Amino acid sequence: MAHKTLSTFLSPLSLPHHRLTNSNPKFLKIYPKPTIIFCKSTLAPETQFESDGSGAAAQTRGERFLELQQAKEAAKIVLKENKKKKKKKEKVLKVNTSIASCYGCGAPLQTSELDAPGYVDPDTYALKKKHHQLRTVLCGRCRLLSHGHMVTAVGGNGGYSGGKQFVSADELREKLSHLRHEKALIVKLVDIVDFNGSFLARIRDLAGANPIMLVVTKVDLLPKGTDLNCVGDWVVEATTKKKLNVLSVHLTSSKSLTGIVGVASEIQKEKKGRDVYILGSANVGKSAFINALLKTMAASDPAAAMAQKYKPIQSAVPGTTLGPIQIDAFFGGGKLYDTPGVHLHHRQAAVVHAEDLPALAPQSRLRGQSFPVAKGTANEHKSHGLNGFTIFWGGLVRVDVLKVLPETCLTFYGPKSLRIHVVPTDTADEFYQKELGVLLTPPTRKQRAEDWKGLETEHLLQIKFEDAERPASDVAISGLGWISVEPVGRSFRNSDTNSEATSGELHLAVRVTKPVEVFVRSPMPVGKAGAECYQYRELTEKEQEVRPKWYF
Repeated sequence: MAHKTLSTFLSPLSLPHHRLTNSNPKFLKIYPKPTIIFCKSTLAPETQFESDGSGAAAQTRGERFLELQQAKEAAKIVLKENKKKKKKKEKVLKVNTSIASCYGCGAPLQTSELDAPGYVDPDTYALKKKHHQLRTVLCGRCRLLSHGHMVTAVGGNGGYSGGKQFVSADELREKLSHLRHEKALIVKLVDIVDFNGSFLARIRDLAGANPIMLVVTKVDLLPKGTDLNCVGDWVVEATTKKKLNVLSVHLTSSKSLTGIVGVASEIQKEKKGRDVYILGSANVGKSAFINALLKTMAASDPAAAMAQKYKPIQSAVPGTTLGPIQIDAFFGGGKLYDTPGVHLHHRQAAVVHAEDLPALAPQSRLRGQSFPVAKGTANEHKSHGLNGFTIFWGGLVRVDVLKVLPETCLTFYGPKSLRIHVVPTDTADEFYQKELGVLLTPPTRKQRAEDWKGLETEHLLQIKFEDAERPASDVAISGLGWISVEPVGRSFRNSDTNSEATSGELHLAVRVTKPVEVFVRSPMPVGKAGAECYQYRELTEKEQEVRPKWYF
């Protein structure tokens, strides 16, 4: 009986160009289904998370990200410790590998480096861990901050170059990189005193397509008599020019709770089960805003009332918050997250010493300081002007008046601790070198003045003065305040004043420390005079439909 070829039995699987015979036998392995191969995860044990439930009890994406982020931070500390050479045999404190973090700043808790963020006494840590209370732990750095100590931790801010406490601004920004891929509600904070410097022009790089609520903080610092309706319209106009589409604009004060109720109501309406992230530049007032928000929500939301016990730390130090802080503030689902401030290199906080940081933060209502000072009638002002004079704003800003009209007045809005000095321009250089650190502060003390970079950058500004009855513009200094360029003594102006004679072009030279930025913008309507001269722009029907509303 003749032998049959193997292809006879495997004809359904045979290929036409690969005929198999007895002369060249081959053996085929046939797999009816693909084989699934399981591999163990290469993640460290502390980064492998089990599900906390399903359905409504499941972790949100924000919670999972938070755990992973904190685990990575803890793993870095462990690797760092393992690389150290042990020269002496002694009991070494083990670094905590838990993902628990300080509720004040969000830094992972650790028991190794006393001077680093997140440090906790080992005995305290062990006790809290035993009783499952690590969420109630405040690290040593936060305790110092709460008592007014200026403990910097972010390199390049407050004169801090780096060390044991070093955290880079890029690392803090990286902790926010996931937001653009999440479904969340973004609450973006802007400081009204430093509107341009704290605005975060590239907010969409962080927020992605998520809806944004714009919250303007510290409106209680605006000069007495300010009409918030005018300010709200001014903010919306400025936001529209920056091509940022927002749901709404809220003018708020965390100190007086102005506008906080409206923000809380809007958040409950728009969050729709999503997590809520508070974003903003460093020192814009995020932690203070969250504390005010929790206080307002506590009356109707038991979750917010419970969350008040462990609130984020507030301080004047840029980089107080070093990691995302989860707050269980909503009874109906979703979490509230305090996030690290986005550090902007062009603000004054990036160049002054840590001990001078409080001088940049106004503590009370702003009162404009005007030069020349209006003392009498318009005729008196005509014989005096600022041409040929230099104005120093502390040791941080120098304004050389190159060409202005006699009717021009410069009004400075900023912290009261920054004194203003006016000298002839031909003696300005000598005056600055002699008085820096003495009369011209900050920088304070001669020792810091010797290390001061100086006013390296000069901005030549040409400002048109078209209407003698209204301010021409504002010159905003990033991280400090603004200078209003306006007619001198409008209340003293005679009715027969020739407005044509008071129109023209002004030339100013503004010098600041590199890399601080200077912005020229439309004048903010502050005080009674600002409300009287502010003009609302006429809107088309389409603009009225898409334009965000403002609330306070």
